[in-house]
Amino acid sequence: MKRSVAALAALVTATASMTLAVPPAVAAPGSPAVRPPLGWNSWNTFGCDINEAKIRGAADAMVNSGMRAAGYQYVVVDDCWQATTRDAAGNLRSDPVRFPSGMKALGDYIHSKGLKFGIYQAPREKTCAQYFNALGGATGALGHEQQDANTFASWGVDFLKYDWCSPWGTLNDQIAGFTKMRDALRATGRPIVYSINPNSAHSNTGPSYNWSPVADMWRTTEDITDSWSTGCHADCFMGITEILDVQAPLHSWAGPQHWNDPDMLEVGVRGTFTPTENRAHFSMWAIMAAPLIAGNDLTTMSADVRSVLTNPDVLAINQDSAGRQAQRVRDFGETEVWAKTLSDGSGAVALLNRSGSTATIATTAAGIGMPAAGGYQLFDVWTKAARNTSGAISATVPPHGVVMYRVRTGTTTPTTTFSLRGAGSGRCLDVLGGAPTDGVQAVIWDCNGGITQIITSTSGQLRIGGKCLDAENNGTADGTRVILWTCGTGTNQHWTLQSDGTVRGTQSGKCLDVNQAATANNSTVILWTCTGAPNQHWTRI
Repeated sequence: MKRSVAALAALVTATASMTLAVPPAVAAPGSPAVRPPLGWNSWNTFGCDINEAKIRGAADAMVNSGMRAAGYQYVVVDDCWQATTRDAAGNLRSDPVRFPSGMKALGDYIHSKGLKFGIYQAPREKTCAQYFNALGGATGALGHEQQDANTFASWGVDFLKYDWCSPWGTLNDQIAGFTKMRDALRATGRPIVYSINPNSAHSNTGPSYNWSPVADMWRTTEDITDSWSTGCHADCFMGITEILDVQAPLHSWAGPQHWNDPDMLEVGVRGTFTPTENRAHFSMWAIMAAPLIAGNDLTTMSADVRSVLTNPDVLAINQDSAGRQAQRVRDFGETEVWAKTLSDGSGAVALLNRSGSTATIATTAAGIGMPAAGGYQLFDVWTKAARNTSGAISATVPPHGVVMYRVRTGTTTPTTTFSLRGAGSGRCLDVLGGAPTDGVQAVIWDCNGGITQIITSTSGQLRIGGKCLDAENNGTADGTRVILWTCGTGTNQHWTLQSDGTVRGTQSGKCLDVNQAATANNSTVILWTCTGAPNQHWTRI
């Protein structure tokens, strides 16, 4: 029987400090996964509908999108790559229609892009697609473990996803089977990240057994789906919130070379999640030190999805060398506080709103484990806004949203610099004519990093070239022009960078809006009642 989410959640004390009944973890021998792996997997978008052109396209897009530069490495080909039978010598071979060039050639192409090559296999008779009749044959690794490991090494494989895919076997049987492939991979001498899933078609052992001596990363949950919540806790697809409840008590198992895996990312998959949900999903996986394996179609992803997956401040929290998984330090039911200490002594805290209504969530620096200090700086990793606090940490969080801060001791003058890229247009906030003078109209233009696209945020003002973004003539009505003007003290020059991606005028309460949702260069920027439309959403880059 599966352990229920309620039973797992009962392990968690909803206070600022927690004592959990899970033993500490140790790394599997020879693990190359020093940090949580970053990559992409074909399954969440394509399932069995894969071929070498799609995988090569994903590799190209990982480079062209900036994901490789952000740290993503692995391009993982999931189930259905293989032929339905082995060759006469018992060797695995690729499907001749889907992958006519062969897997070594595909791996060589991925490597030529400066990326790493991942592949899929199962330890029993059949892969999952074969077990569930989506693909014929029976080419699982049973009885071929070292042969398959040697084949993978000869193809240049850098990552193996190894999926149980059978109701057969006790926990000890699973341990023996997964350990056998681990030893086979290590015996090849090639550093191959070893990712296992003991839960598929089997009662879940991922959240009830510490797999850290066996694998580099191990699935703790049922398969994820692109849903905030499915309401289902066993033998079914899980949403974001159900997975968080399974993952929360297991924090002590995670660390360098051994990672709890709450499954692949659904950010941008089929466009199901809102921008707010994409940021929340990514934030929570990042703060949990989870492997970040994207599952969206990289060749068609929007600018907003790209900005989520490549956010350097969120990735830095995920890739922190201490490798700690955040703990759920406060649980108010529909709102939660998750936190961890980072290697430089700073803290990361996520204020999570699971509910369908806006909520204010609060904690303190002491409550998230920060040392006593005369003051603290809160840096919002999404809006890039910084502010000082004597210890209180709070935010108004949208439905299905997160506000995530990096917290440091001491105080500074909160000044940050960035550009604003429109989600609807993919173009950046700029000024007409390219000169920051009084009265010049704010517009959008191709992002180029020019001086009039560089915004400095300080004390609530957004400055370009020393001038302030301004609601013309103190206007508050829909359609009021947004201009540059000499900086003063008026609230028509004060703006709030919201966690949902909108930029709101303090005086008017209205949003920065690209007039009539236009996308062309020199389209004007105005104030308009906030509607949540893409032309009102901006990404800090």
